[in-house]
Amino acid sequence: MSKEVLAGVRDLLPTFRDRADEAERLRQVPESSVKALEETGFFRMLQPKRFDGLESDPIDFFTAVKEIASADGSTGWISSVLGVHPWQVALFPDEAQQAVWGQDTATRLSSSYAPTGKAVLTEGGYTLSGKWSFSSGSAHASWVLLGGLVFNEEGNVVDFKTFLVPGDKYEIVDVWNVVGLRGTGSNDIVVKDVFIPEAFTLSMSDTGRCFGPGQEQNNSELYRMPFHSLFTTTISTPIVGMATGAYNEHVEMQQKRVRAAYLGEKASSDPFAAVRIAKAGSEIDAAWALLMNNIREEQAHVAKGEKIPLGLRLRVRRDQVLGTQRAIDAIDALFEASGGRALAEGTYLQRAWRDAHAGRVHAANDPERALKMFGDLEFGHKIDPGMY
Repeated sequence: MSKEVLAGVRDLLPTFRDRADEAERLRQVPESSVKALEETGFFRMLQPKRFDGLESDPIDFFTAVKEIASADGSTGWISSVLGVHPWQVALFPDEAQQAVWGQDTATRLSSSYAPTGKAVLTEGGYTLSGKWSFSSGSAHASWVLLGGLVFNEEGNVVDFKTFLVPGDKYEIVDVWNVVGLRGTGSNDIVVKDVFIPEAFTLSMSDTGRCFGPGQEQNNSELYRMPFHSLFTTTISTPIVGMATGAYNEHVEMQQKRVRAAYLGEKASSDPFAAVRIAKAGSEIDAAWALLMNNIREEQAHVAKGEKIPLGLRLRVRRDQVLGTQRAIDAIDALFEASGGRALAEGTYLQRAWRDAHAGRVHAANDPERALKMFGDLEFGHKIDPGMY
């Protein structure tokens, strides 16, 4: 089925590109685009089969995301984050899974994982309150996954959890006025004293060790992959897709461009132009190859029933943050060499340049922390648990 989904996604790429200006104007990806993606089966790729999902290979999922982002960065971004959430819901207790998909297997979820909310232990669950920012695609979702610190009666932090909250229990606040990824609608989520049952929570300490209660029902290898490997790759992949789209447009533009300052020379005849695209193409290919190769290595350990080595998980993070940087470096080089026409509204290049730099500031793309953890392990130092 994944091949059919990929084929359907590729058929939609010209439409997504044509709607990119509309997405920026609306500050939301058009509902028609989300509906079209839904019809391809894209949002079901990482969803359990028992809820009409496909349980696709994550590589196929990331490939589809990269293709979508190569047509429009905002559409690729929300496709990636909305598309990965079914994987995490599959780790929740069965009661929560049934609540999300029992009546409608097309239910979508947005998220905001930074623990900016506060959860207080109550009988049978938690009372959750707070404000969360950057919930991409929230207008296209009817549930949200929120990060929160759990406090006991003494006011001490006892856990860090993800809370599953239905749409009638939270408010979306429209604050998304930005220069990049304008179409993602990454608005704020506000929750006020909402009771969340224990079954609608998932401890990050469990996901950190590749465990979730939902594995009892969803026992395929897909749901034994590391949370942070999949979710950080979810953030880098659209940026690699943007670089791919920028590369394609740059090459097309240079084949048509005549450089007046150089006596009418065709830009494509400039040997330096050829060198630039060779370097940019290599950076994009290297970013993608490392991202996917590392996921494949983790899958091989899972298939053998082996614990994934910490060194490999930290390598995933190393190559993920550097993959983002490689893609942005390629976009920068291509944009700078494209001439004044690349500045025009409506061109993919200027939008990719803005969108990629906007995506770069996501917490998952913070390079120093990820690189320090990898280096510390190589030197034999103790690793402080974090986003690995």
